[in-house]
Amino acid sequence: MAHPFSSVAAKVLDNVEKVILGKRETAKLMFATLLAGGHVLLDDVPGTGKTMMARAFAASIRCSFRRIQFTPDLLPSDILGVNIFNQRTSEFEFKPGPIFASIVLADEINRASPKVQSSLLECMEEGQVTVDGVVHKLPDIFFVVATENPVEREGTYPLPESQRDRFMIRLRMGYPSPSEERGMMDMHISGHPIRRIGAVESPENIVRLRGELASIAMDDTVKRYLVDLVNATRHSKDLALGASPRATLGLFKLSRAWAALSGRDYVLPDDVKQLAVPVLAHRLLVDPVAQMNGLTAEAVVEDLLEKVPVPIP
Repeated sequence: MAHPFSSVAAKVLDNVEKVILGKRETAKLMFATLLAGGHVLLDDVPGTGKTMMARAFAASIRCSFRRIQFTPDLLPSDILGVNIFNQRTSEFEFKPGPIFASIVLADEINRASPKVQSSLLECMEEGQVTVDGVVHKLPDIFFVVATENPVEREGTYPLPESQRDRFMIRLRMGYPSPSEERGMMDMHISGHPIRRIGAVESPENIVRLRGELASIAMDDTVKRYLVDLVNATRHSKDLALGASPRATLGLFKLSRAWAALSGRDYVLPDDVKQLAVPVLAHRLLVDPVAQMNGLTAEAVVEDLLEKVPVPIP
């Protein structure tokens, strides 16, 4: 059974690579997350292309794009919107905030206060905003790409577990190779390449593809493996907090999108294994003693991948 996912992905990823060199795997994971209806946390040092990656995706699929610079003085109303009294009509009118866009870049999200961070919870989970008791629906395509700097901690507020759990996946861009960095300079000779790329897909087609993900099959043995893997994080002696049921659903949805982008209409155990670290690690809390010994959440997931039996077809 053939699906158009891989051809659509190729067009979008080729277009993104006109702006960001050498990050096709990261871009593919982001596109899979977009199709799966999730959100992305980009955790990396400044200057690695996190903002440009989000902008390139928005330009490639002709979506509305808004960038929100998170700062300590930001208020929830600055993001969500506010009701303003109209003197002509003697009624309050809702003025939407920048969250009402298809692709939202939450830049340096950990610089805003926990109150502001929590204002995104309803948006990311339910695709809507409630202001003064009135519900306002967000666009059909609503994709949050949040960035944070893992090195600089001064003046930041670590994301609470409930907020991190809303992100389907956490990715790191990483530095380009020397040859990619030389190519990057050539791309910028006549101005920024983001200004030269156009749309190669429509939002309507992305919504249609999302609906077709329902045809991607996952065998019961693979479902059992996925649940066993998530459940193993809840019983690990190295973890103070394991993965949530939301993590199970996130890994399930993303595995189907990943299989579709790989040209298959079924999920393999290898799809689950490949996605386990970026989907699960940021949701886990390492036990303080294990953390003092240098253990990371990523290492714990890698260890569990070795221990949990993989189903044999």
